[in-house]
Formats: sequence, C-alpha cells, structure tokens
Amino acid sequence: MKRNLILLLLLVTSVTFAQVKFEGTVKDSIGTPLELANVVAINQTTKIMDAYGITNADGKYKLSLEKNTTYSIQISYIGFKTELRVIAVKEDNIQLDYILQTDTSLDEVEIVYEMPVTVKGDTIIYNADSFKNGTERKLEDILKKLPGVEVNADGEIEVEGKKVTKVMVEGKDFFDGDSKLATKNIPSNAVDKVQVLKNYSSVGQLSGVTNNQDNIAINIKLKEGKGAFWFGTVTAGGGDSENNSLYLLQPKLFFYSPEYSINLIGDLNNIGEVAFSRRDYFNFTGGFKMPSQSSGTNLNLGNNNLGFLALQNNKAKDINTKFGAANFSMSPNKALDLSGFAIFSNSRVQLQENNFVQYTDEDFNIPNESTASTTKQSSDLGMLKLSAKYKPNANNQLDYDILGRVSKETQNQNFLSSEIGNINQVENTKPYSINQNINYYYTANENNIFAFSGQHLLQDEDPFYNAFLEDKTNYNDTANGLGLDNMQVGYDIAQEKRVKSNQLDVKLDYWNVLNTKSNINFTLGTIYSQQDFNSNLFQFLDDGSAFNPTPTLNDGRDENDTKYTFNDVYLGAHYRFITGKFTFTPGLSAHAYSSENAQFGADYKNTFTRVLPDFNMRIQLKKSEQLVLNYSMQTEFTDVTDLARGVVLNNYNALSIGNPELESALAHAVNLTYFSFNMFNYTNVFANVGYTKNIDRIRSASNFAPGSVISVSSPFNSDFADESITITGRFQRSFGKLKATVSGNFNYAKFNQFINSKVSTNENYTQTYSVGFSSNYRTAPNFDIGYRLTLQDNDQGATRSKFYTHAPSIDFDALILKRFTFRTDYTFNDFRNQEESINNYEFWNASLSYRKTKDSKFEYEVKATNILDTKSQNNTSTSAFSVSTTEYFIQPRFVTFRVIYSL
Repeated sequence: MKRNLILLLLLVTSVTFAQVKFEGTVKDSIGTPLELANVVAINQTTKIMDAYGITNADGKYKLSLEKNTTYSIQISYIGFKTELRVIAVKEDNIQLDYILQTDTSLDEVEIVYEMPVTVKGDTIIYNADSFKNGTERKLEDILKKLPGVEVNADGEIEVEGKKVTKVMVEGKDFFDGDSKLATKNIPSNAVDKVQVLKNYSSVGQLSGVTNNQDNIAINIKLKEGKGAFWFGTVTAGGGDSENNSLYLLQPKLFFYSPEYSINLIGDLNNIGEVAFSRRDYFNFTGGFKMPSQSSGTNLNLGNNNLGFLALQNNKAKDINTKFGAANFSMSPNKALDLSGFAIFSNSRVQLQENNFVQYTDEDFNIPNESTASTTKQSSDLGMLKLSAKYKPNANNQLDYDILGRVSKETQNQNFLSSEIGNINQVENTKPYSINQNINYYYTANENNIFAFSGQHLLQDEDPFYNAFLEDKTNYNDTANGLGLDNMQVGYDIAQEKRVKSNQLDVKLDYWNVLNTKSNINFTLGTIYSQQDFNSNLFQFLDDGSAFNPTPTLNDGRDENDTKYTFNDVYLGAHYRFITGKFTFTPGLSAHAYSSENAQFGADYKNTFTRVLPDFNMRIQLKKSEQLVLNYSMQTEFTDVTDLARGVVLNNYNALSIGNPELESALAHAVNLTYFSFNMFNYTNVFANVGYTKNIDRIRSASNFAPGSVISVSSPFNSDFADESITITGRFQRSFGKLKATVSGNFNYAKFNQFINSKVSTNENYTQTYSVGFSSNYRTAPNFDIGYRLTLQDNDQGATRSKFYTHAPSIDFDALILKRFTFRTDYTFNDFRNQEESINNYEFWNASLSYRKTKDSKFEYEVKATNILDTKSQNNTSTSAFSVSTTEYFIQPRFVTFRVIYSL
C-alpha cells in the first residue's frame, strides 16, 4: 500500500514538473487591469481545454501548459471583444500580455470555448462541462471539482467555508433547498451550469437592510434549454449473499418546464444504501426557523423520540430501506408561486454491538459494565409540506407554509449486561407535528419597510418504554425504591409518556433606511408556549395484570400530570451602518419573561426582565475575503420533562426526577470567522474560533447505589459555569490539475459533573486533523489521497482516557477506452488507546461500469462493497461520568449487478 502511494506521488510530481508556466496581464485599451477576466487554453490537437485561469486585481493570470504543444488561447471579459491567439509552447516559460478592446458589435469574434468560470457581481457561474472527465454520475461529483466548492461527508454543500442554505433547479426550490437530496440524486449529465449566488435573500425587499453575506444559494441550470422536458435515471440491480438475495431499485425522475416542475425520487434496497436516514429526517426543517431564534430567547421543547441507536456512517448488520419523495413547483400566474413536497421513509435495521463502559471515579464504587446487545429497529417516517408565495408587485409579498410530520417507530433490544444480566427492552412511539408559518413583507416607500412573521407549532409525542429484567438480584434495591412487586419471576417495568406542545411565535419588524449606508431596525415580538406532560410507571405481573407501584425514592410520586406555560414579550433595536470596509450591526433586545408549571396541586411561577445585547462586525478586506465577528447573549429555557416531579424511566439503568423550581440559564457566545477565496491561484482559506460560556446552566446530579450501575438523576441550576472553545481551519490550494487540502478541528469543553454529592471538573478535548491531495485530469485517471488523525482526550477528574484513530484513505477513478468507468475507494482505520491498538478495520469498495457512448441510454455496472468482508468497526463516546468504547458490527461483502437507464 505504501509503495503504491509513493509511486503515485512520484508520477504526479513528474507530470507537474513537465509543464510550462504561461503568464501575463490582461488590460483594457487605456491600460486599466481587468480583474476576473477568463483565460482559456485549448489544446489544438485534442480540442480539449487543458487549462484555464482568472485574472486577479492587477490583471495577472497564470496557467500551466504542456511542453511542445500548440494551444489556442482565448481571453474573455464581459463587455469586451474576446481575443483568440494561437501559440506554440516549447520548453521555456512564456510571458504574454493582452489588451482587450471594448465590444461595440455582436458576433464579431466567435467564442470557441465557453468560459469555465464567470463572475457577475455576487454570482459565480461555473460551466459544468469544463470540469467533467466522464466519470461523474451525480451532482456531488461535479461540485467536488469546482474551485471554492466543497461537499462534506453529510452531503451538505459549502462555498468558501459557508454552508449553502438553498439549492434550486432552474430557479425553483429543490425539496425546499435541501442540499443532500440534490447532491445525491440529480444526475451529472443533466447539469449545464452551477450558479453560486452570494448574499442571497429570498425576500428582495430585505436584501438592502439585512446582513445576507453568509447566505449562499446554488441554482442548477439544466442542459435541455427552456422547453418542457424529462430527465433522470432508473437503476435496477441484484445479487446474492450468504443469507439472502440482494435487490436494488432507484428511480430518479425530473420534469421541468417554464410553468412547473416535478421531482420524483425512489429507493428500495436491502444492501445498506441509505437514501434518507432518521438523522436526515429529524434534521430536515422544511425551511422552518422559529422567529424567536434570532430574538435572544432559546426555548427548548425537548426531544421525546425513542433512544434509537444511531447508524455509524450509515452502516449496520442489516439494513432494508424504502424511500419515496416527490416535489412540485408551479406558477399559475406571474404573482403566485405554489410548491410542496412529500417524503416517506421506511427502514428495517438490525444492529449488534459490544459495549464497555468505564466509570470515571473509583471513589464512587461504580463497577465498569460490559454489554452485548442485538437490536431490531422499525421506522416509518412521513413528511408533507405545502407552500404559497404571492407577490402582486415589488412592494408586497405574502408567504404561507404548512408542514406536517408523522412517524411510527419501534425498537426491540436484547441486552446481556455484566452487572444486571439479561434485559429485554421494547420502545415504540407514534408522534406527529403540524407547523404553520405566515410572512408578509410591505415596502411603504424606499425608506420604510415592514415585515410580519407568525409561526405556530402543534406537537404530540407518546413514547412507550418496557423493560424485562430476568435477573432480579442486582435490581432489587432499585425495585424497592420504585415500589415494585418482587414476588415475580422477573421485573417487567413499563412506562407511558405523553407530551403535547403548543407554541406560537409572532413578531413585527420595521426598517427605516437612513441613507445608502445605514438603517435602523425595530422588532416587537412575543412567544407563547404551553406543554402538557403525563407519565405513568407500572409493572406487568406474571398473570398479565398491571400493577401501579408507589415509589419510596420520590415521596410516592410515580405519575406526572404537569402543565407548563411560558411567555416572552420582547422589543429589539438594531442599527446597521457601513463605513469603508466595515459593516457594524450593534443591537439589543429587552425581554419580559414569565413561566409557570402546575403539578401535584402546586404552582411554581417565575417572572423577570432581561436586556440581551448582540453585535456583528464585518470587514470586507477584498471581494472574496472577509473577517466577521459575532457576539450574542441568550436566555435558555428548558422543557417540561425537566420540571416534572414524578419518576421517569429513561432506560433500564437510568431514572430521573424533575425539578419544578428550575430557572433559566444565560449563554454568552462569541465567534470570529475568516473567509478568503482567491480565484487567481485558487486558494481557499477558512478559519473560525468560537467561545461559549453558560451560566446557571441546567445540569443533572446523579446518584448511584454502592456497587450499582443504576443511576437516579435530578436536574438543577449549576453554580459552576460551563465553557467550550472550538477552533476550525481549512487551507486549500490548486496547482493546475492538482489540489491540496489541509484542515483541522479542535474542540475543548469544560463542565462540572455531580455524582453522589461530589463535584468534579470534566474536560474533554477532541482534535481532528486531515490532509488531502487530489487531481482533476480530463483524460488521465484521477485520485484523492487523504489521511485523518482523530484524538479524543477525556479528563474526568479521577481518571483520564485517550483514544486515537489513524485513517489513511484513497479514492481512484478512471475512464477507460471512453466506455468503461472504474471507481474504487479504500480506508484503513487503526483505533487505539495510549498503550496498544484496540482494533484495525478497513473498508474497500469498487465498481466497474460500461456505457457504449456518453449519450447511451443504458449503462451496466458491477459494484462491490466491503470487499475485504470487514466484520465490525469501533468508536468512543463520553458522558458526564463515564467513557464508552463500542464495537459495532456491519454488513458483510456485497456484490451487485446493476442496469442504469437514462431518460
């Protein structure tokens, strides 16, 4: 492996040094440098673009060309005549300056090759064909090759270090702008242009009065032109494994016309290709963002989903998925836009884990616990959204959205614990939510703008938990505290919970434009929230009847019937002004808070006022270089489950008792971010430093009985502040067809843990460093070599543990004889502690496909995953009082044959 990497690097180095430097300047007729002019070199023999460049602020360009080759050089700049010149490159570097003439006539010079990159104001337009080499199949394959554009492991798009907030196709939202559904499903051969829209605002009336510099959207222009057309692919495949037959069906169909669009995505397979995970579902906002999130108030409605084990890198022992999604967009007239989507996901997953939990303080006399578990998960998730946008004229815009979610989930687990014995757990839930949003924007005149925003959320959650403990010996003390009947074969405990949430956010904004460089904004808003919480703890007896116990550990409170109401009325003011390269936006908001929770015949009320400042400063050093400083203060409120006084069974070894007298917490956050993208030498730099401090934060005090791994916890407002520091950086530079990337992430978290009335400081350090080297040749094979080092250092007072993961990797793809596409990727992982390697595991995947011509309707592919038949992988996690290492079993080697039909 090492020898092959060295040979590959030597080959790349030899190719790099076998090139000639071609540079010079581009100016207009009076000698003014032309910034962002395109310089393209077309090989006269192959008629293929070998190199291109963009001029900098001084009009300089620089290209790397092959020796002893004849090129047609094309110089293009908007508003000027395109100049063409043929040059013969020998072995010496070339210096050549160009002077462009103003374009006063049309079609005087034919453009022989379309510009790879065009910059028009805040829009960067990439010509997709200029970056393709024939091995691309999805949109993400193109985006990864565009300078300044990244696609991370989650399928999210980043431009110059900033996450893309919206993805459109032909100007229409693609599944409400979700980037992952776009990158993983839009076929590459349909993409003509990729437009990066900086300073994007979905409401044109607010573009001049709000800070939109961090808002980036991408619009995909399609090849078919302006008429009505279908495009997409249908993939079908199958294979055999030791246990069952393998199948795959993936229709991805898209229709676009000037009047409306329809997108249909389907995925049915049992080979572990997860099109839409549970994580994707719960992270999919549908474009909704609570107005209160920008007011300084952070109200947590809680998460009462099941304690589902998460997939590790979308891997598990067995995965069967069904996914269907439909998106439409239409314009009945020029003033009205209608859109919507529906998403359904069905998964059946089997997991197997071996877990070791090491508790951090020997003084607590908590034994370390080993568990072996098998889990079956069943998940049905549905989502439906409808949207309307009415804009009769430039001064009025009305938006309405409604989003509904419904799910049905079950998890069955069998545990073998070294401390408690055999445990069978069953969890299920059928929650739903309805979210409605209305916005109205009104421009009275050029100096006065109004915006109204209202949002309502209705949510109902009903998780059910049941655990059967066969070995009663090590659970008797807990059973006595819960008041269980110990005359049964085992302890069969169950709990029903119901959480209903009803929240309304309303705010009114007014902007007064003072002049071209300053405006003032006033905000009046309110948040009203009500949560009802019920829970009931009971025991199934051997005869099948239900027994309601009376716990002794909580004054007999085994049930909850809690009503929690919260209200915030706030007034905010922000002043935005520009001076030179600086944009300042200081502001503050004054809040009147009131909260009340009623339970067990008692009311607990809390009212107070608070002023929360915030500040934003932006320094625009150059067009694509800026430094941003953000500071904010927030008031944080918990949800009803932390307030309820009755016993709640979170797991077989974790019980909690709420605290109705909890108060709010205060959070300070400061962030310094630097962005730089130089299109002259394609250097992309991103750096961020963030610091947060939480005061009176809600923490949990946990109590363990001597020699037991079962905890009883209760929340309270900590007198000790929690702190965290995050440092992230990435440097990327292109050298002709080669690209080098260096990145790092450092996270430090300090908080205090409370166990058995003892306070100790917990400090966690997580560091990830990676280097990468990739190529983007048009005709030669391409590679992506990387190395990642992850360090996890957990200092939990009495103990300290360190884990390291070394992960070299290589991706390789090649277009062979213009008909075969070969792709392979390999990753090696060495998971170790300070003394020794705990586990080595590696993943190798490969595929070979055949397509007669690039325009052929059919493509045939053989794909192999986990070729080395790796059985498991490892990871680590930390809690307030323990460190866990987990061995996670995954699917075996799969080989499938696929047929892809392109419309």
